[in-house]
Amino acid sequence: MSKLNGKIAIVTGASKGIGAGIAKALAAAGASVTVNYASDKAGADKVVAAITATGGKAIAVQGSVAKSADVKRIFDENKKAFGKLDVLVNNAGVFNFFPLENLEEAEFHRQFDTNVLGLLLVTQESLNHFGAEGGSVVNVSSVASQARLPYASVYAATKGAVDAITRVLGTELAARKIRVNTLAPGGVETEGTHTAGIIGSDFEKQMVASTPLGRLGQPDDIAKVAVFLASDDSAWLTAERVVAAGGAQ
Repeated sequence: MSKLNGKIAIVTGASKGIGAGIAKALAAAGASVTVNYASDKAGADKVVAAITATGGKAIAVQGSVAKSADVKRIFDENKKAFGKLDVLVNNAGVFNFFPLENLEEAEFHRQFDTNVLGLLLVTQESLNHFGAEGGSVVNVSSVASQARLPYASVYAATKGAVDAITRVLGTELAARKIRVNTLAPGGVETEGTHTAGIIGSDFEKQMVASTPLGRLGQPDDIAKVAVFLASDDSAWLTAERVVAAGGAQ
């Protein structure tokens, strides 16, 4: 597969899970990839090693998307290594589910700083790096933005904001030939869902039961859709929300 030959991509939060899957899939499609991570250097290095082992090109760059100085460094390192930018995947995100009575200001800001402010800062900086030919921005959201999941009020709010930002920026940046789309996964088995205790829980059983295709997604299921949104195959799509959830709503 060579849909992205010669293209340069940045994937935020790509040291594991969906981000890692997307980074590897973009590389398999021909892109050179900057693998961003906040703290998991070992995970990011593992993703880079997997890409280079199959002949691809990738670098790992540390940085918090919620800090403008870090964001600038991510893009500067990408430019130093690869010279340009064609694809941006805003995947970095955090989550925590809890009842409303357990809401704390610090947790609210933790999720919004990464999931919303981070996405805005990264996309803002990308405008200095996309060329005259434009490119593709893929914002990773979640079905949680429109579902009615108990205990997910803050997380759902962040992803609702991602959906809204996509609609606005898809219109705002169209004149620059920059397409902006949302990719909204359903339940996906990742390191994060294992750590959170979701895998093996009643919540997992409920998610599977509500998914017509009868299983949780895997990172590769989402990554294939990301490649589509990054490539010219989706050239007529912008400000759209693409759901990848096995039929779950």
